[in-house]
Amino acid sequence: MMSSPVVLALALSLVSAFCYAAAAVVQERTAAGTADLRGTLVRGSWWGAVGLNASGALLHVVALRYGPLTLVQPLGALTLVVAVPLGALVARRRTSGAQWRGVALTLVGLTALLVATAAGRAPDDTLGTGEVLGVALVAFVVIAVLVRSGLGGLAFAAASGIASGVGSTLAQKLAVGPAPSWSVAVVAVLTVAFASGGLLLSQKAYRSGLGGPLALLTLVNPVAASVIGISLLGEGFQYGTTGTLIALAGAVAAARGVVLLSRPQPHQSRQPHQDRPGRRASAPTRNQPRLPRPTRLLRAGLPSAVRVRPVTVELGVELTGTSRTV
Repeated sequence: MMSSPVVLALALSLVSAFCYAAAAVVQERTAAGTADLRGTLVRGSWWGAVGLNASGALLHVVALRYGPLTLVQPLGALTLVVAVPLGALVARRRTSGAQWRGVALTLVGLTALLVATAAGRAPDDTLGTGEVLGVALVAFVVIAVLVRSGLGGLAFAAASGIASGVGSTLAQKLAVGPAPSWSVAVVAVLTVAFASGGLLLSQKAYRSGLGGPLALLTLVNPVAASVIGISLLGEGFQYGTTGTLIALAGAVAAARGVVLLSRPQPHQSRQPHQDRPGRRASAPTRNQPRLPRPTRLLRAGLPSAVRVRPVTVELGVELTGTSRTV
């Protein structure tokens, strides 16, 4: 049974994921409407996303105070579970069956990881100063290689995931409550640098869409933090080999769910009427001009001295959203 610190870490992680999901949707829509980063920085919506990200980050740091990296970081996958349906709602398109299956698989996988990683106690070990500098150097080199690789949005997403994962790892050292010293100041500066870098890299990644970059970011982030937690902090899984197998199965299920959630969906047309082969055009609406009937002209009568000349009438009829001349 989970103890109070782990339950608190779980609750904080859930709220943090909702904040991150809302921020991701706002960032993606802002990126789609601006040509460059300078244009993004002058938009109020982007700063609203920054506020949501800051709130999510603050809650995440507090969660790291009460839960281990191997528990708190994988729960970040809930960001994608919330962001994809939320993005579909904002864009007024339907969430596909594949995406709902992705939601279900991700939740099942995270539940398995939760069972295997909830150790029942708050973390009491953090990285040393030398380990912090070593992790920061390796992460910086890998991020630089990804950014300069020219692979586009997915490379930026992977770099953002690494930066965010390392930033969370360093934030845990600050959250546990060390005594003020020069090394703590260095860790604080590095934490802010990696967190800010992750935010800017994610903004670049979302220019190619939301699903794929957010999925890769969501996978890379917990992997980077968990590798550090297991290799340097001695974090592991409950129940020995059985717990390890449960965690691996949960990771596979969650990864499969993330892949389903990241599949691009075709844009659905929002026009109510479309021309199809063999389909006749619909009748004019009330607001459109109507041609006078020939019988009405005959009943009205025409002066004999008046010579009837052909008259060309241009009538705009809406067919599939395009004005055509009849």
